Amino acid sequence: MALFLRRGAALASRSIRAAAAASTAVHRLPSDGSLAGAGALAPTKLFLLESRRGFAKGKKSKDNGRGDTVQDTPDIGPTVKSAATQQMEASVVALSRELSKLRTGRASPGMLDHIIVETADVKVPLNRVAVVSVLDAHTLSVMPYDPSSMKSIEHAIISSPLGINPTPDGNRIIANIPPLTKENVQALCKVVTKSAEDFKQGIRRARQKALDTIKKSSSGMPKDDVKRLEKEIEELTKKFIKSADDMCKAKEKEISGN
Repeated sequence: MALFLRRGAALASRSIRAAAAASTAVHRLPSDGSLAGAGALAPTKLFLLESRRGFAKGKKSKDNGRGDTVQDTPDIGPTVKSAATQQMEASVVALSRELSKLRTGRASPGMLDHIIVETADVKVPLNRVAVVSVLDAHTLSVMPYDPSSMKSIEHAIISSPLGINPTPDGNRIIANIPPLTKENVQALCKVVTKSAEDFKQGIRRARQKALDTIKKSSSGMPKDDVKRLEKEIEELTKKFIKSADDMCKAKEKEISGN
């Protein structure tokens, strides 16, 4: 009987040790932290372990208490305003050049600049083949660089719509500017108005292009900055429109002689 009891106790002891060893194997992972060799883990414990690891990998750092991501956006304001200014200035300069071609009742060197002279099968502006100067309020002097081109220059002036009849005077040409009739003045003022509107359209196109650029970039800009930049473009547009209007008023006054 005693022998039977001793054998039973030994068997029980071995069973307890085996159970303890199995429990330790279930909870221990390899030293490298991976799940290799952990196939003996219970499915439930494996799931919990993977969930915890997945959560840890999925964490993202927050830049502020609300978890918003802060991104630095470039300031497009100076670039947009600079491009718009250059385009608007180009329109005003082109308008000034166009108005200078219109004849007025007073002699002006620039009034012959748009006349094209054909010499040796080459067409060039008159101001590149001759020097134009003012003798008095109603008389221009045209001095050719090459005396042999006098006939060509004289023919070009006569063919222009200015209504000028030049006369040769030695090595130069004298161009008398006849006074404008009332009909001429009215027609020229209409030309000024049309020219002004054409070139102001260029200013407005520059404005719209700038506003489109701002709109495309607005998603990455604070709303206050967008509104401020749009307001600055509008003010810039008004400035150049006023400059064009003032230029045209001055030209109309010059044409009418008032």
